[in-house]
Amino acid sequence: MTAAEPATDGSRAAGAPPVAIVVFGASGDLTQRKILPALAHLVERSMLPRAFSVVGVARTPWNDEDFQRVAIQSVPDAGPQWREAVSRFRYVAGEYGHPDTFESLRQVLEGADQEHGTAGNRLFYLATLPAMFGVLADALGKHGMASAATSGRFTRLVVEKPFGRDLESATALDKDLHRSFDESQIYRIDHYMGKETVQNVLALRFANAVFEPVWNRRYVDHVQITVAESIGVEHRGGFYETAGALRDIVQNHVMAVLSLTMMEPPTRVDAEGIRDEKVKLLRAVEILDLDQVATHAVRGQYVAGSVDGARVAGYREEDDVDPASRIETFVAMRLHVDNWRWAGVPVYVRTGKRLPVRATEVALQFRPVPHLPFSGRLARALGPNTLIVRIQPDEGICLRFGAKVPGQEFRIQDVAMDFSYGATFPEPPHDAYERLLLDAVHGDPTLFIRTDEVDQAWRIVSPILDAWEAGEAPLSRYPAGTWGPEEAVHLIGRDGRQWIDPAP
Repeated sequence: MTAAEPATDGSRAAGAPPVAIVVFGASGDLTQRKILPALAHLVERSMLPRAFSVVGVARTPWNDEDFQRVAIQSVPDAGPQWREAVSRFRYVAGEYGHPDTFESLRQVLEGADQEHGTAGNRLFYLATLPAMFGVLADALGKHGMASAATSGRFTRLVVEKPFGRDLESATALDKDLHRSFDESQIYRIDHYMGKETVQNVLALRFANAVFEPVWNRRYVDHVQITVAESIGVEHRGGFYETAGALRDIVQNHVMAVLSLTMMEPPTRVDAEGIRDEKVKLLRAVEILDLDQVATHAVRGQYVAGSVDGARVAGYREEDDVDPASRIETFVAMRLHVDNWRWAGVPVYVRTGKRLPVRATEVALQFRPVPHLPFSGRLARALGPNTLIVRIQPDEGICLRFGAKVPGQEFRIQDVAMDFSYGATFPEPPHDAYERLLLDAVHGDPTLFIRTDEVDQAWRIVSPILDAWEAGEAPLSRYPAGTWGPEEAVHLIGRDGRQWIDPAP
């Protein structure tokens, strides 16, 4: 296998190929908070080769020494291997669309090939504002730095979310990227896909004979996906005013988790096999008509309340937020997947800020037994069988089922069989950015988002966005520290069901 060929089998035995990683937006928060620490941990675990360098590009007027100092400060607990690697880092200051910036970048990259043996391999990481994605892709193409694999070399482009802010802008962005890069070169990164527990959904379903036979409409009553955050918008009020919970969480994170949880078994566990099935699942999700939005979706915005015993301000009192803002910080939805496996099984989705806990969970609640031979009093504490996949923060899997309570009386109650990653595997799970960055270096696109998946996710949420922006649905309020507005309770309650709240 040459350095230009993707390692789609997940193998890392041969080691990573030589590479120069170019980070546009190198002086920004994302680089210092996520990208540099992820690279440091990979270096210290010897997952990256000696023939590797990082070139930072940004408007901030730094030099090489400034960037190297920031790289060290971003990972205060890093050891000597990281410090040695950082000594090879370079920095290019300049405007993103200016030819001089890219001429300087070309010279620095050629120097890295000669001095550090990066062999002409390039990984361009766009960690800038989304408005710059197309500009940078065009500039790389115009300056001859976007060519696909030639003579054993590779060029790849990692694009941070958001991938557009609606279907139209996502389509336009796609065209901008494809003017210079093939789809095979583009790696759209969603850090949720790098989480161990998200990937473990595949193992849970397809490596265990006990689960797959009941993973369908015959046994599953409904599915719930909860993405809860206890924090508010922090210092991202300006960004959130342009996004909202539907764009920020549902269109990407939730749709990725939903598709992995409910897709058909792939014929092969490789990049295209998995991504094909994810897209097929999303295409089976029924798209709401505008007049259905009011009954199938709820939006809310938090007001002042209490989280973990501390009083917190409402959304409209946050920095850089319009005092009359109509942006949603909470979304609840009722979806249907119209295919053979899931027909008639509702999927309830909710996400929000300033909820009681931080947690991401997928719950499959199973149908009741056809006949319960115990009297109501004896089974009063018995609930439905439920399988819960905890994605964060306490990664694991919980199966709730009925068991007899010790004693003379034959009483049944819920018990939990719990698997915890932390208790079973002593090594802490790797950060999602570590996994995804290494996959991009190896050329494994399995956990990255393909263009048709982006498009279909936008098609699902577009009618909801259109209805809300037209003012055709109310904006409910909920106190910070609660599980959202009452309308969300009614949404699922109308079907005789209730939300499964993550435990504190």
